Amino acid sequence: MTTDEPLPRVLEILWRNSPSRHTRALSRERIVAAAIELVDAEGLGALSMARLAERLGCGTMSLYRHVANKDELVTFMLSTAPDPPPTPADPSDRHGALTNWAAGLWDVYHHHPWVLQTAAAGPPADPGQLAWLDAGLAALGGSGLAERDKLAAVMAVLHYVRGAAALDIEAGHVDMPKYPALLRRLLDAERFPALAAAVAAGVFDDTDGDHLAQFHSGLGQLLDGIAAKIASVRQ
Repeated sequence: MTTDEPLPRVLEILWRNSPSRHTRALSRERIVAAAIELVDAEGLGALSMARLAERLGCGTMSLYRHVANKDELVTFMLSTAPDPPPTPADPSDRHGALTNWAAGLWDVYHHHPWVLQTAAAGPPADPGQLAWLDAGLAALGGSGLAERDKLAAVMAVLHYVRGAAALDIEAGHVDMPKYPALLRRLLDAERFPALAAAVAAGVFDDTDGDHLAQFHSGLGQLLDGIAAKIASVRQ
């Protein structure tokens, strides 16, 4: 996109930061809030303009005065649903700032699981998501890392959080206590020696454990790697 090319309508609206003018009965803000409420409760597959109009007690065509289509609505939802990123108590504590940032994303994904499906569709351009990316990069301010390395580090944390949250959410729909027994039946130690050793050590047996603690354990290992990278550039 060139600097002369007009922005998509949805980004013009979001970055202009002006509330919908139709506030007496129906507004863009009310539509987006209702859509988030619907999808939080029933999943992204439940979202349709007709279903949303029924929920709001209006005609389907009334929605199109405020949002052009379902894709535009989802972009508004993505920018609106997450709370603002956490503000570091101590900006010099990069480990703490990134830990809080990652934990905040974990909460976002668990409160709004549909965000995992939609946010992965493409790079963010709305102010809501970019605020989170900006906060992640800011957590590495003063680290000595090149800007490209800061982005790589933040994206590594982002992908870890997304993957861990997706697995944790999906585990709620699977009979996890049976999984270790299934692996013991299926695995051939000669074909999958490393995985068989992990199963034998019982690493999959704690299916009812503290998933948040497990998440933070993996996050800590990742952040230790980032800290080592920072230390290497300062030598």
